[in-house]
Amino acid sequence: MAAVTLERRAFAEIRASGRRIEGYAATFGAVAQIGSITETIAPGAFRSTLAGDVVALLDHDAGKVLGRTRSGTLRLSEDSKGLAFSLDLPDTQAGRDVLALAERNDLGGMSFGFMVPKGGEAWNGERRTLLAVDLHEISVVSAWPAYPDTSLALRGRVTPQAERRRRAIILAGVNHAIR
Repeated sequence: MAAVTLERRAFAEIRASGRRIEGYAATFGAVAQIGSITETIAPGAFRSTLAGDVVALLDHDAGKVLGRTRSGTLRLSEDSKGLAFSLDLPDTQAGRDVLALAERNDLGGMSFGFMVPKGGEAWNGERRTLLAVDLHEISVVSAWPAYPDTSLALRGRVTPQAERRRRAIILAGVNHAIR
């Protein structure tokens, strides 16, 4: 029996303002090219795993925790577009780094770490569809996402200065796998 490994996928839609970032950690129907495999995520793939404790990390680094569902600093939901998130950034070095990079539009996007339960995928040749996943973490990524259609934004009190700083990061067409 082969060992089950944690998989990671990334997305590139992020909105930022204030000390909160929000957007989509995964989107349904978006295509990722993972080596020779083409992968998509089916609607409902996250539904059964949202009740668990999921952490938010910086670049999949367990030493850079940004929040978690158990404490209420990370909120996750699944809607018709994908896996939506809202994350209150901590006043830590990692949190301040994410805030600064989000304000400058320098973040690459979002990613998620998961395992596929038995029956959670469907294959058609080299095409894989994720039907269900066991979500372990979402990550703010500094570089390139595997999926092109995610989002992240910074949210907070809207002031004239904050409104001028607010930017949407939408990296359409970026299609690189995290290695």
